[in-house]
Amino acid sequence: MNFEYSDEQQQLADSLAKYLASQYDFEKRKAIIHSASGVSDSAWATFAEMGLTAIPVPEADGGFGGGAVDLMAAMEACGQALVVEPLLDNIGLAGRLVAKAGSPAQRAALLPGLVDGSIQLAYAGLEPGRRYALAPETTTATANAEGWLLDGAKCVVFGASSAQRLIVSARTADGASLFLVDPKTPGVTLNPSRTVDGQRVADVQFNRVNLAADALLGPQGGALPFIEEATDFATALLCAEAIGAMQYANDATLDYLKTRKQFGAPIGANQVLQHRMVEMVIFTEQARSMATMAASKVDSCSDARERGRAVSAAMVKIADAARLVSQEAVQLHGGMGMTEELKISHTFRRLAMLAQRFGDADHHLERYAALS
Repeated sequence: MNFEYSDEQQQLADSLAKYLASQYDFEKRKAIIHSASGVSDSAWATFAEMGLTAIPVPEADGGFGGGAVDLMAAMEACGQALVVEPLLDNIGLAGRLVAKAGSPAQRAALLPGLVDGSIQLAYAGLEPGRRYALAPETTTATANAEGWLLDGAKCVVFGASSAQRLIVSARTADGASLFLVDPKTPGVTLNPSRTVDGQRVADVQFNRVNLAADALLGPQGGALPFIEEATDFATALLCAEAIGAMQYANDATLDYLKTRKQFGAPIGANQVLQHRMVEMVIFTEQARSMATMAASKVDSCSDARERGRAVSAAMVKIADAARLVSQEAVQLHGGMGMTEELKISHTFRRLAMLAQRFGDADHHLERYAALS
């Protein structure tokens, strides 16, 4: 397996990293988090101008037709900067569902806007009390003369407040289905909140929401394979983002060990601390290898079980490495590692979120066993 990025992939990541370093530094990020919307419109426009939103969109729909491997380096850069805009949710999850399950008319209406940054999407899949279950149960859609009647609730919907369309999973008479919903439709209520790492989410209520017949996205009752594939794709991108956050934690901690002096010498001269730093690097590199394998399988594997095993195996390693790296980074920084003013504490929170976003380590161990 080739662990090196292509020239094009690396150039995109370098350009993105340069932009983030100058226009999305830690202080600017904090200002974005505490703004009214919690996201930066200018950053989103820049992501679109750089082509990030176009990479995974099929060429026939105005994109570049790339895959998870093509996005890995860019997602690492986003992970290092702790980006709070819902890039992963648009290009890795909601946009993927439209590209894979949408009709030609639905793709034409949404994907060009996703590519140029004028349209944002959000996937509403999780239901209260059902943890990481992908198949909808408590959210239902009933066919009627006008189209569909949608009822239920979704929780922790990333990017819902900035989305022009929600993609909602619901149980229909013959199985799981997907629906395109305008969040301004009567009966749709958003309750926004902020995650521990600064991202904006919302709980969404659907109270007798009337939808047209063409709101159905993909085959009626046949949405689950599309949901599983998009979730695996998004999880592979999340793994790359986690690698970026761990890399920042390693770099910042190493720099601190070299510059912080105690008793007239850098604390990094202590061999015990050197060994702990080395362990952080080893765990990160092992996780990087698993993330690369997951992205490769997502792009190339037609067997859903094999793809799922690779993604779950990667997530188990990512969760393990994220815990060790984030905890060691805080501890090696001492008391200041937990302060709001230091980026390490924010990196700790982001890694904690990423390690659970699409299933924690226990969930993915169980899934790996079930798919084996």
